[in-house]
Amino acid sequence: MAIARKPGEVLKNRYLIQKIIGRGGMGSVYLADDTLLEGRKCALKEVEYDRSLEEILIKEAQEQFLREATILARLDHPNLPKVSDFFTIESCDYLVMDYVPGEDLRTIILQAKHNNTFLPLNDIRNWAEQLGDALSFLHEQEPPIVHRDIKPSNLKITPNGILKLVDFGLVKILVPDDVTITVIQGQGTAIYTPLEQYGGDGIHTDVRSDIYSFGATLYHLTTNLQPADARERFLQPERLTPPSEINPAISSQMEKAILWALQLHPDDRPQTVKQFTDAFLGNTKKLVEKVNPRIDYRRFSSNKDIKYLFWISAGLLFLSFLVSFFAG
Repeated sequence: MAIARKPGEVLKNRYLIQKIIGRGGMGSVYLADDTLLEGRKCALKEVEYDRSLEEILIKEAQEQFLREATILARLDHPNLPKVSDFFTIESCDYLVMDYVPGEDLRTIILQAKHNNTFLPLNDIRNWAEQLGDALSFLHEQEPPIVHRDIKPSNLKITPNGILKLVDFGLVKILVPDDVTITVIQGQGTAIYTPLEQYGGDGIHTDVRSDIYSFGATLYHLTTNLQPADARERFLQPERLTPPSEINPAISSQMEKAILWALQLHPDDRPQTVKQFTDAFLGNTKKLVEKVNPRIDYRRFSSNKDIKYLFWISAGLLFLSFLVSFFAG
């Protein structure tokens, strides 16, 4: 684990560290002043590699970081922070982005829950439209870019109401025949992560993985509750409570769209972000009616990681049953 950078430390003779503003499994995020551009604040995303890995794997991971950082630096969209620089210091890589002020959606959800209220649906529609624009922009790049970590804490609302997708920590560039290196990618946050992402190698993820996480985020926003973990639902589909049973104000159209995005098999979800946002916002009358089909486990057999996950999940469920039985 890298030693945390201290306030007052200068990186690359340019970025003056102010404080840590986030921590993750791959490193920290720092608030820093850009000493070459007076008044500009930026966020430094630190990526540290597992030092127990073979040197060749770390070298490949750093090369991948440089490729992906180069692509991210070219992006220009109002709902994405601008990536302005990237560099390496010892065993850590750094991605420099615009600092985004404001509250993240996780904090906003917790405030609503504390006040025993639900978030206004018009606000949620507005945020969904902005996030949909950002994800469509990423997915339409050549090659496509999959974020792989959509969740409320990675979405910030600026003081003027603009939504920003702030964390590119697990981004995946969909280059044909290019295996994503797991030391960079990780797996995402379990509650918002689809089944196909648990393999860790990144081979089985595509734009529909972001659509699942988008739907899970909207479920949380509309109900103040996190959806059931995909691994639990794989064994117990009934674990996912329909949003309208929690928040009766949610329209049938919105509920169907959310449940559509949360289908366990990627083929059962909307195939593009636009298809999903049109359904959620009511821009189309065509919407899948059967949003909760019986799970056909044979359809998951092409992914060996999900087969392993099934047996592990089944074993844990059986073990918890035994513990409950003997404890009782």
